[in-house]
Amino acid sequence: MRIDKYLWCTRYYKTRSIATDAVKKGHITVNGQQAKPSRDVFAGDKITIRKDQINYVLLVLDVPQNRVGPKLVDLYRKDETPAEAFEHLELLRLSKEHYRAKGQGRPTKKDRRDIDGYVTDDEDETE
Repeated sequence: MRIDKYLWCTRYYKTRSIATDAVKKGHITVNGQQAKPSRDVFAGDKITIRKDQINYVLLVLDVPQNRVGPKLVDLYRKDETPAEAFEHLELLRLSKEHYRAKGQGRPTKKDRRDIDGYVTDDEDETE
């Protein structure tokens, strides 16, 4: 089975064309080698997918005949992604939210004064 079709069948991508684009962009490697969309996948292959700032590592257990339901995906692949990758993503998400909450827009004058006061207070303490 083609790599793009396999990734679509195992529900890593919503459409096959999105999976094909990801392979063309170099986000997918099979057994450590860059893959083309037409590359065949066999049981025992190790696939690395770069998606949403996480490197997913998959071991192909079997090749499905067609797209499978979400409950059956684990029959066809084994996810060997390290837990640190997900922790790193959570840390990135928290660091982005720490500065300014999403949807609040630009800082107001009062926010700007608070930010400037915070920065100048820290500089005074270091001197």
